[in-house]
Amino acid sequence: MPMAEQTVDAVVEGGKASAAPPLGPALGPLGVNIQEIVDAINEKTKDFAGMKVPVKVIVNTRTKAFRLEVGKPPASALILKELNLQKGSATTGQDRVGDLTHEQVKKIARAKFGSDEARHVNQIKGTCRSMGVTIGQGQVPAEERKVAEEHKMQVLEEEKEKEAVAEAKAEGEEVAEAEEAAAEGKEEEKTGEKAEAAESSPEVKQKTDEKKEEVAEESK
Repeated sequence: MPMAEQTVDAVVEGGKASAAPPLGPALGPLGVNIQEIVDAINEKTKDFAGMKVPVKVIVNTRTKAFRLEVGKPPASALILKELNLQKGSATTGQDRVGDLTHEQVKKIARAKFGSDEARHVNQIKGTCRSMGVTIGQGQVPAEERKVAEEHKMQVLEEEKEKEAVAEAKAEGEEVAEAEEAAAEGKEEEKTGEKAEAAESSPEVKQKTDEKKEEVAEESK
């Protein structure tokens, strides 16, 4: 008899999965021991505490046996965790937010790829550069952190100003379009009034009456 399996995908916080949504409601209908699965997930993800981890629960619907496939957090999340930071640099290539040792880079490569081969280490290094994290240059002094924070706030203010200008421009275009539509409507209204006035003039009325008489004569 072929094995009947059903898969449940979820994203949990490392080491803190629970029977609450999304896992509980998805696993309940399968008749499995939910707490047993939750405990197994937490054991496998405990090293990723504080990070979101993708997990896949594959359940044999006949025997209720299960197996787990645990994904890995993004390299950026692993780097931030190692440095105990919330975010990377907002100005890549200008400010640095932290520094890793070469051994820490290898550690992150092993956590992400299961290997610290040169190609994996280089991928982590590339992610570090994009986040404003240096390698082997020493810890970031308080003064440098202060400058980086000020630079970050300046960039955020400039972005807000750009957004405000874009919104004002969009609003101006909407007003212009509305005024143009109103002007066209008034022009059409004037054209209609002129046509009505022309039709009601004595000359036009006389010609219309004469035409009607001609048609009546022809139909006799």
